[in-house]
Amino acid sequence: MPEDLHVAAEQCLRCAEVDRKLELARRLWDDWRAGRLSAGGGAAPPLDQAGRPPRPELVSPGRLAQRRIGTPEGQAALIHAVAHIEFNAINLACDAVFRFRDMPDAYYADWVRVAAEEAYHFSLLHTRLGQLGYAYGDFPAHNGLWDLAVRTAHDPLLRMALVPRVMEARGLDVTPGMMERFASIGDQQTVAILQIILRDEVGHVEAGSRWFRYLCEQRGLEPEATYFDLLQEHLAGGIRCPLHKPARRAAGFTESELGRLEALCKRS
Repeated sequence: MPEDLHVAAEQCLRCAEVDRKLELARRLWDDWRAGRLSAGGGAAPPLDQAGRPPRPELVSPGRLAQRRIGTPEGQAALIHAVAHIEFNAINLACDAVFRFRDMPDAYYADWVRVAAEEAYHFSLLHTRLGQLGYAYGDFPAHNGLWDLAVRTAHDPLLRMALVPRVMEARGLDVTPGMMERFASIGDQQTVAILQIILRDEVGHVEAGSRWFRYLCEQRGLEPEATYFDLLQEHLAGGIRCPLHKPARRAAGFTESELGRLEALCKRS
């Protein structure tokens, strides 16, 4: 008899040991594809804090030092910042499975795949840090992504709108610029990793777009109007540009949405 998918996702979500969490994220995807897990119903038990190692130290975003990429420390610090995002993204994907019950199996298939891909991204970045003489936890970081998970824990529609379609979509916008910065110092190994991440993150944001529209349809809501109402309510309409339009189009943003987002940028 298949085991409970939500329990398996919770095990990965609560795990605080880095290598073990990576293993559990990969196993979650493997077991789902092999039919060893099945989704159930019922309410998710409370969970306000995801598992994470004692380091990195978590600080407010304003306390994070700006380091120049032209120095070895600055190069490693930027890689570390991306690795921290990917580590949090494992938790966010597992939480999307654990937290929201009674969704179609295709929803769970998307998010267990995302969890495994985020684990792969983190492992690439962690290895790269090791090649440079650093490790995950050597630089402080902030907890903004998980804070947003907590703020959207009561509603999968809100989660899909604000996490994949805002936070992860912002990653689509900024990754090409990061690739240029690493290329400028001759770090083609990190550029190659970021190319993989950008490719996969388009699919992650597209899954968010698809399930956001599914939930809007279930509730009789118009997706575009609902999206911009949520941006205004929860983020005061604040959007940063430039937008990586080709990536956002591939990730499910319409031309109308892109135009309205650019208009918000100009007012921000």
